[in-house]
Amino acid sequence: MPDRVKVPAAFWLGVERLGVKRSELLRWGSLPLQAGQDNAHLNTMQFFALWRGLEALSGPEVGLRLSQSLNGAVMPPSFMVGYHSRDLEDALSRVTRFKMLCAPEVLDITRDRETCTLSMSWPYGGGSVPISLTDATMASLMGLARAGTGKEILPLRMELQRPQSDAASAYFRCPIRWHAAHDRLILRASDLRLPFEKYNRELLALLDGALSADVEAASQMAGTVVEQVRWLLRRNLTAGRPELRSIAQELAVSERSLHRRLSEEGQSFQSLLADTRHELAREYLADGTLEIAEIAYMLGYDDQGSFYRAFQRWESVTPSGWRERRQHRGPRIAAEDAEQ
Repeated sequence: MPDRVKVPAAFWLGVERLGVKRSELLRWGSLPLQAGQDNAHLNTMQFFALWRGLEALSGPEVGLRLSQSLNGAVMPPSFMVGYHSRDLEDALSRVTRFKMLCAPEVLDITRDRETCTLSMSWPYGGGSVPISLTDATMASLMGLARAGTGKEILPLRMELQRPQSDAASAYFRCPIRWHAAHDRLILRASDLRLPFEKYNRELLALLDGALSADVEAASQMAGTVVEQVRWLLRRNLTAGRPELRSIAQELAVSERSLHRRLSEEGQSFQSLLADTRHELAREYLADGTLEIAEIAYMLGYDDQGSFYRAFQRWESVTPSGWRERRQHRGPRIAAEDAEQ
């Protein structure tokens, strides 16, 4: 999955309904004018700058307000397909599958007999996701569930990284664990079987065909084994240090085959791991809310000293020195760093 976010026209429609001017939002995020066009392509950090700009201009609850101002009719096809699905489980499955067409956001669904857990993450997002973006994503999923079934479905519970919010409590109406390690939405497994009122088999077949073709084209564009391994490393690093064996399993190839294919593309697993750690280290250090010890853990290092030595090899400066230097360079240069 490449680091490319397609900003849908629905986003700008919501921004306009909030009374925020595109030019003002772009100026706040130090973004070029082209970024304000409908269906413009940005990288993750530029996309995050838009959402942080919205928070600065309209308050921290803007994600909930924006999500509630829209409906399925103005959503991109990759999300609209959910409204015409057979039931809630079918809708969530389709949204998860086609989400990659809009953004490199990972939406994982796990379920057991009693619950269904939806977890969201942005592998190219550095240390933190804008609160407003997480709120909007969670609200969009619940809006899909409620509009699709015609019932006031309530989550069983939620886990949010954000601070406590009366607005979020009022919207989701369920127990919420604030300042959590991850953003998670937990539904009752029984709700997944609720039928959707606008289920349309013929329309669904048309949308499925078109979107599946787009996914196939996007998968082919993802291209090389190197790019696929980079993506998996970014996604898996926060769970510990990834090994060649686990990456090979995810790609459904043998370790020997993966080693050979990487060599054919002039790379090795260890060099890709080091490059990915270097890239992520810069992104995490750009987030002033993350402690350096926490960053070392997130990058899979056993101790802070190992991270310090590695970072000095990459940048010829300590992590704290790099962070201080960056803070003095100004927001525009910081945005340019995020694009690299």
